[in-house]
Amino acid sequence: MPRASSHFAIGRLPAGMHNAITDVPGVLVGHAGIDEGRLHTGVTAVLPHPRSLYRNKVSAAAAVLNGYGKSVGLMQIAELGTIETPVLITSTLNVPRVADALLSYMFDQDPEIGASTTVNAVVLECFDGYLSDARARAVGEADVRTAIAEARSGPVAEGCVGAGVGMRCQGFKSGVGTASRLVEPPGYVVGILVVPNFGSPGDLIIAGVPVGRALPAVEQPPARGSCVFVAATDAPLAPTDLRRVAWRCFLGMARTGSISAHHSGDLVVAFSTNPEMVRQDRLVIDGLFRAAVEASEEAILNALFAAHSIEGRDGHMLPALPVGEVIGLLRRHGVPVHEPGGAELGGVS
Repeated sequence: MPRASSHFAIGRLPAGMHNAITDVPGVLVGHAGIDEGRLHTGVTAVLPHPRSLYRNKVSAAAAVLNGYGKSVGLMQIAELGTIETPVLITSTLNVPRVADALLSYMFDQDPEIGASTTVNAVVLECFDGYLSDARARAVGEADVRTAIAEARSGPVAEGCVGAGVGMRCQGFKSGVGTASRLVEPPGYVVGILVVPNFGSPGDLIIAGVPVGRALPAVEQPPARGSCVFVAATDAPLAPTDLRRVAWRCFLGMARTGSISAHHSGDLVVAFSTNPEMVRQDRLVIDGLFRAAVEASEEAILNALFAAHSIEGRDGHMLPALPVGEVIGLLRRHGVPVHEPGGAELGGVS
């Protein structure tokens, strides 16, 4: 699977074993996609751990840069600082159906839900209506249960999978992307999963180079989309510090050329798998901030690098990022690049 890190480095910190959100111990990711006819949509599930989330809540926080969005569950996260269900990502108009399916799944997990107490379903969204028939609201309970049941640790499928099947970003086909960074010492992991669906042709920046200005893009309306992140860490952070880490994801987004436009719902849900809450010193916090920025930037690029061209509804065409041309542009701008599995090829000044 092509990834940005196969060709060049982003940032200073080392990546985890899989360079994915699942490098945070216990975190699982699963996808269910629909990619046929007029339907190009899906759902992605992030599970903070494999145990009962309702009985074993995790500390959490949310950050919203631009609130043009229809997600559910953020209010209780902000109030109580916990997550108690899998975090699902889907298309905007699928949110009510996906949330209802998530409730059914949670009812099966715990008989107390609905009998003596409630549960806060967390569903995030981006709009895939340029490529998919959004009015069909095609993602249902079977897809939600599949995404959760197939959630795994280890390598994470990227590109046109799950919630990323119908997404686009800055003039090119997008999808799901992920990355991770290690903060050493003390050895904490920050992992990011992102669905980037923002920006307009010409805005794309890769490794500091404004490649979007030099790449051809299909004529299309400006993206009325969003960018949603799920950030995970094993650092023992309270919700206040998790919120601070979450906000740094937007700096990684800005590094790829985003201005967080009017129609972009840009948000982060962050959680810690560590049950403790410890006030970290400045050096550790700065390391976690850097990890969030670097992993967010690379995760967005991985979503672009892994996606393939697609013909969506009504003949809407969206090309994949021309990786070969991008690498050539980076090399001409002096960015050290290398062939996958090969030696580094220095850029020219």
